[in-house]
Amino acid sequence: MRAALARLSAGVSLHAFIEASTDWAFHMSESPGRQLELAERAMQNAMKLMTLASKAGLGSPHPFVPKPYDHRFRHPGWQAPPFLLWQQGFLAIQDWWDHATDHLRGLRPENADRTRFMARQILDTMSPSNFPALNPEIIEAFLASGGRNLTDGAGHFLRDMVKTLTQTHDPAPEGFRIGEDLACTPGKVVFRNDLFELIQYDAQTAETMAEPILIVPAWIMKYYILDLSPHNSMVNYLVRQGFTVFIISWCNPAAEQAGLSLEDYRTAGVMAALDAVGRIVPGSKIHAAGYCLGGTMLAIAAATMARNGDDRLASITLMAAQVDFAEAGELLLFADESQVAFLEDMMWDQGYLDRPQMARTFSTIRSEDLIWSRAVRRYFLGQEELPTDMGVWVADTTRMPAKMHGQYLRGLFLENRLTAGRFAVEGRVIALKDISTPMFAVATETDHIAPWKSVYKTKLFTDCDLVFVLASGGHNSGIVNEPSDRRSHYRLTHRPAGGLYTGPDDWIADASPEDGSWWPAWKDWLQEKSSGSRQAPATGAPAHGLPPLDPAPGRYVLQM
Repeated sequence: MRAALARLSAGVSLHAFIEASTDWAFHMSESPGRQLELAERAMQNAMKLMTLASKAGLGSPHPFVPKPYDHRFRHPGWQAPPFLLWQQGFLAIQDWWDHATDHLRGLRPENADRTRFMARQILDTMSPSNFPALNPEIIEAFLASGGRNLTDGAGHFLRDMVKTLTQTHDPAPEGFRIGEDLACTPGKVVFRNDLFELIQYDAQTAETMAEPILIVPAWIMKYYILDLSPHNSMVNYLVRQGFTVFIISWCNPAAEQAGLSLEDYRTAGVMAALDAVGRIVPGSKIHAAGYCLGGTMLAIAAATMARNGDDRLASITLMAAQVDFAEAGELLLFADESQVAFLEDMMWDQGYLDRPQMARTFSTIRSEDLIWSRAVRRYFLGQEELPTDMGVWVADTTRMPAKMHGQYLRGLFLENRLTAGRFAVEGRVIALKDISTPMFAVATETDHIAPWKSVYKTKLFTDCDLVFVLASGGHNSGIVNEPSDRRSHYRLTHRPAGGLYTGPDDWIADASPEDGSWWPAWKDWLQEKSSGSRQAPATGAPAHGLPPLDPAPGRYVLQM
């Protein structure tokens, strides 16, 4: 019954949100001071709107501005009456609710945040930008096309509804084929088990650095975010700089793999890949790099290796990867005992967390842009979405096996065991402070999946030699940051082994921004941590049971 209820609510526990709103309502009813503040706020906002209306909005500063990530009111038509008043009225109400759901003495902070989230979702459905008669951009498109924008939009809506109901996907558009246009760096699959394929990329230089690089991507999406188009492929960049590069391509788990655990991803994933790389490039240590959840798993593996005296790692790079989840951003809105139990029930029934269920969670965090702005463009303006390499990758989602995802949500997200000294591997607790291998940690400024201050806490829980980088961009765009992008910038500082801790606010005040991509700085650091160059190794190791199997990108990346 619980699994069926979870499916009906798209995996969201209504109890968790009812509890939050009830907690907020009771504490608000007992806070006459806050009630007076909100009454005053409402009067101030109303006076600002009346003043704006009396001047017809012409030449006067706007009292309310959209949030930086809210692009619904960018069209110039929103700056003229009456559309300006509708826009400002909506933003005034949004401002009032932001203050109404602010933290309150006695109210659990997570319940205040959940209530704000719910209020924002309700308000977003009522935004004037969502209604054709109130949106100047839609009216302009209607007059220019004779109404064709609405008929085209209706066609888009029907096609999207059919795809949603049938759970089908459009094939990749021309120019964005996997293995031809995307994930196209030449290489070979040199190892395969039920969990992953290991790809070794062909050398593009006569000599390569002695230590190879093993990249551990997240399994919540497919690996080729790090091998997109040739111009912005991190893999291609590293190979051109003279590194031997390996990458894990995870399988897309089906219901029969529901029993895969976090420990399986460590042993049959990361450790099996390290063993294979060691057989192909014997006698060399390995630079290991992990992205997102892959970085979290790499940190767990590295701490376990340090505890066990395994010194095969030459360096560790963590990209947008969290080791502490106390400040994990808005994803924490979906992580409490009720919510995790609800998801566990649904995954018990299905065998996995399905792709649309994850996509909805990420979309609601930025619903202004990812849901409503997209809907307006597609259904009311009749615009086709122009394909991009990043967009094709985002749509190519994967499933999460039930056992692993339950352990991840409960052990890491909900109970934060890794940094609390309660995360056990093989029956013994591990500690990140055991890691002595040099580390390079990258966070991104506008990341709403792994907020930079949460990633920064890697410095708090480690004592090793560590370089911390804060790059411009978000969770994906800040990592896929090719050197040709002149709009980007980054901050970089070095903490020697055993150095004192500096808080994130003090750190960013002292760290000067540098123009350009962080990739060249990472490349220089990897070269510094290497022991020199050598003749490029052969592909695979047939003598050790690792012959080349298939051309890159392999089979698993094509699993639907």
